[in-house]
Amino acid sequence: MKIVRFSKNGGVAEIGILKGETVVPLSAIAKDAPTDMKTLIANWDRIAPSLGGAENSAAAMALCDVKLLAPVDAPEKMMAIGLNYKDHIEESKSAGVVAPKDQVWFCKIPSSINDPFGDVEYPRVSKKLDYEVELVAIIGKGGKNISRQDAPGCVFGYAVGNDVSARDWQLRTQQWVLGKSFDTHAPFGPAITTADEIGDPHRLQIKCFVNGDLRQNSNTKHLLFNIWDQIEELSKVMTLKPGDIIFTGTPGGVGMASAPDGYLKVGDVVRCEIEELGAIENRIVAQA
Repeated sequence: MKIVRFSKNGGVAEIGILKGETVVPLSAIAKDAPTDMKTLIANWDRIAPSLGGAENSAAAMALCDVKLLAPVDAPEKMMAIGLNYKDHIEESKSAGVVAPKDQVWFCKIPSSINDPFGDVEYPRVSKKLDYEVELVAIIGKGGKNISRQDAPGCVFGYAVGNDVSARDWQLRTQQWVLGKSFDTHAPFGPAITTADEIGDPHRLQIKCFVNGDLRQNSNTKHLLFNIWDQIEELSKVMTLKPGDIIFTGTPGGVGMASAPDGYLKVGDVVRCEIEELGAIENRIVAQA
């Protein structure tokens, strides 16, 4: 099942089920359904059995008539892992990077969240804006000290993300948070595809295009630390909650490693795609 947040004609945000080129409001098929995505995720086992009517609902709206929003707008936590694809590590060796023995984690501040087709701001204070297509995992049941074996049952679903990075801010200190957390620099979506529909997430083609030019092209099977490893590690430190977001790493082909450099500029259009999950697309605009 593909679940979206959307608005129509500038109205309030709603939750719906994406069916091909239509969106069915959750309220039309489950009258007690939450209007908040985190609450929906936390109560999914109770609500999911009532959603079978989406297929033939008369309330379906054309996808082109609604605006898709970030699937989760206010997660308690949004974590991201660095240096987690073998080819990305290889292309970064000229900067002294070696394959990490331990997982390298940083926060993307939730205020950086952006809609799947929203404009991405080019900060006035940066000159090195970069793209990073990533598989995003959304936590469902969560918990603390989750074992690797139990980790698959803790994922609610998956989405496509772009870990937009201001490299000059990221690399000027040893702490990456500021360079990864500018406003609008975490677009993701277009929907949450529930975990049961995906099965094993470590087999998906993952691509990024800039102005139609293929820049990143890999498969999630090449993750250095897979998603179950990531959940086990994070949950040793923090209690994972419904709606928490994990950016799981980017493959090789980022602008920083290109020669001449492939950094983004105002007017560029970045499209990120992942097999079975869909695509997001964002135009780079000057910061107002």
